[in-house]
Amino acid sequence: MEPSGWRAYVPGAELARSYQRSWLPKDIVAGLVLSALLVPQGMAYAQLAGLPPVTGLYTSILCLLGYAVFGPSKVLVLGPDSSLGPMIAATLAPLLLANGDPARAIALASMLALMVGVVMVVAGLARFGFVADLLSKPTQIGYMNGLALTIVVGQLAKLFGFSIDADGLLAELKAFVSGLADGKANTTAAIIGVCSLAGILLLNRFLPKLPSVLIVVVLAAVVVGAFDLQSHGVDTVGVLPEGFPPFTIPHVSWDDVPPLFIGALAIAVVALADTMSTASAFAARRGERVRGNQEMVGIGTANLAAGLFQGFPVSTSGSRTAVAEQAGSKSQLTGVVGAATITAVLLFATSVMQYVPQPTLGAIVIAAALSLADVAGTRRLWKQRKTEFWLSIAALLGVALLGVLPGILIAIALSILNVFRRTWWPHETELGRVAGIAGLHDIESHPDADLLPGLVVYRFDAPLIFANARMFGEKVREIAEDDPDLQWIIVAAEPITDVDTTASDMLHELDEWLNERGISLVFAEMKDPVREKIERYELTSTIDPRHFLPTVDEAVAEYVRQTGAAWRAPVRPSDGDG
Repeated sequence: MEPSGWRAYVPGAELARSYQRSWLPKDIVAGLVLSALLVPQGMAYAQLAGLPPVTGLYTSILCLLGYAVFGPSKVLVLGPDSSLGPMIAATLAPLLLANGDPARAIALASMLALMVGVVMVVAGLARFGFVADLLSKPTQIGYMNGLALTIVVGQLAKLFGFSIDADGLLAELKAFVSGLADGKANTTAAIIGVCSLAGILLLNRFLPKLPSVLIVVVLAAVVVGAFDLQSHGVDTVGVLPEGFPPFTIPHVSWDDVPPLFIGALAIAVVALADTMSTASAFAARRGERVRGNQEMVGIGTANLAAGLFQGFPVSTSGSRTAVAEQAGSKSQLTGVVGAATITAVLLFATSVMQYVPQPTLGAIVIAAALSLADVAGTRRLWKQRKTEFWLSIAALLGVALLGVLPGILIAIALSILNVFRRTWWPHETELGRVAGIAGLHDIESHPDADLLPGLVVYRFDAPLIFANARMFGEKVREIAEDDPDLQWIIVAAEPITDVDTTASDMLHELDEWLNERGISLVFAEMKDPVREKIERYELTSTIDPRHFLPTVDEAVAEYVRQTGAAWRAPVRPSDGDG
């Protein structure tokens, strides 16, 4: 049973009350395993966002603690995410000068996290969980593919041991190629980076249960330390700042607020869509139900906690969640153990990261980006529905060519336009009787269906609104003009879920036009809420109330009773040839 009262908003309190002792060993082991992934990934994704590596650890600690108290899922793991890193960087970059002050970058990122947190918490309390539906599956696939491409290109220079000064996919790709041509790559660093990437990918492919990222990081650090590769120009993370992150209220200027807020809205939508899809997948495997609105509160609280301790926006991680589940995680305590382990590193073992090479962090980010790409999903869209394939490609190009933030806005706009397109140009057809099949059916699928002379049964598969009212009216007039013997047009109205005022005016004019030609407009299977609107619009003063019948079969039977018509096979032009 779902918790009630205040416990519904603080799932961590309910967990503390119902926690089972048998879970503790598994949660501790899973938390320790998880922390081995959180430390290198947290640092790598912080750099992806344009921030110091240690802020990734600060963020990981606080978001895990915040979600443990307010997050409803027992298995989801939050933290720095590869899909949000470019969005954070794209939001902060215009607000920072070249080689901007790291302290200002941290303040801006923390304020961004606070804004994301407020947006998510308010939206969750207002039950706006449906916002995740703004991103359709095809546009999600395109967005993620574009994001993966952008991330990979942006990390290539770091993988080869040099840096570039460029912004945007094409500019970064050109700068990377020019850098290689000019000999800027560090051979030693490139070998480490490429080997690290190959190691992660091969371990993930052939030994997926092993912590590939941890293994590669440890081996790379050992090699760098043992052979003093820093003296050969290999950049490393260095010694981390010691201590737990202090409570800090970020200070930014009022001029920074509007662009930060726009970025926060985009990040919130992506984080929510990612969380809902991940939560649904894992909940289905565990036989649990997703609490969408409370997930928003949990994610929001995690971002608020991170933002108050020098962190940046976070989201759910599918890969880290999978690691926790495979390690036997039973509850949110896994995240608490992970946070405690990272805290211990910051307090007592900051020097353990001093030999971790920067190219290896670049390899971690590239490996994560490759996992974001969904080539199989794109191929499936091409086979199943070309329109949605091109929507996916448009979203990909929007992210890759215009940038991450414009790309997510394009993805949302494309999703909404796709819905509108289906309403604007819905499927519509005429129906006939098919031998051996009950009911009436699409004559396009069944061209040999029998018809009744003087009658057309017309189905329109969409709500009747301003966008398609003209199309509906023109189609009905076309039907009337094509058949001089037409007496009735029965509209199979079950798919029509709404009629707005524009459509009402159209129906009024259409019925009068048909009446002048001796043709009756009849509606069958109209839903009660739609019928109520028809009466409120006073359309029944024009359309005969007797022309609203409960089913299509009854409407057809009434026509047969009044006219004595009999079913017959369709007449084709060739039927009359000698």
